[in-house]
Amino acid sequence: MPYLEINNLHKHFTKSTGGWLKPQSETIYAVNGVSLSLEKGEILGLVGESGCGKSTLSRALMQLIEPTSGNVILDGLDLTKLQQHGQRAARELRLDFQMIFQDPYASLNPRMTIASTLEEAINRRHPNISKADRLERMIELMARVGLDAAVMKKYPHEFSGGQRQRIAIARALAPEPKLIIADEPVSALDVSIQSQILNLLLQLRKDLGLTMIFISHDLGVVRYIADNIAVMYEGKIIEYAPAEEVFHSPKEEYTKRLLSAIPKLPAATCA
Repeated sequence: MPYLEINNLHKHFTKSTGGWLKPQSETIYAVNGVSLSLEKGEILGLVGESGCGKSTLSRALMQLIEPTSGNVILDGLDLTKLQQHGQRAARELRLDFQMIFQDPYASLNPRMTIASTLEEAINRRHPNISKADRLERMIELMARVGLDAAVMKKYPHEFSGGQRQRIAIARALAPEPKLIIADEPVSALDVSIQSQILNLLLQLRKDLGLTMIFISHDLGVVRYIADNIAVMYEGKIIEYAPAEEVFHSPKEEYTKRLLSAIPKLPAATCA
């Protein structure tokens, strides 16, 4: 069985139109029958233009919004039925899937030190952990993301954008999740910092066996990190294949347009 299985997932929204004199409604099919599967340790690249449904899909997978229909099964557990296990059990099961957001500053609590942020996440998975073991885990997390544990007493505003994203990654790893969803995690960073974060995610996959969905509008970035690529358009997956196959033999015109939009360096000229 696949480690993560998405079966015919739908998320529809109803929008009021027509005004108060003649009220009407319109259904928006943000996610419209998505089916995908991932093996353990796989990185799936999910690409598409803004408004295609990528972020809605990610939030439905995370159960931040309730899908209209369909199933999301992670390691044999149907995530769409978490509430059936009871509220407390559902909170514990949610630790198995974590998210890395586009803007690390917005996703970190500005009033909490990095130590407090990591401590809170570790305590959710290990509520009875000793103070010494918790500190050891915090130091290990900081080392994994390439930061000195000595800076844990600082606040988010005291770090650069790249450092904040490393902290956000450490926080996502703290509850020891089975699945990471990275939603445009490098798009707000400088190009040189982007490559560092991408290399960090690849190293974490190697060291921890992470399973990841990497969401981006940039096929060039996705090609670097993903094993397979799913192209999303108007709420549907229109192309799915190994990364190199998508680049060398795209089948859909929309995919070809995305490929043509990747910036290319100008050819060198001789004086």
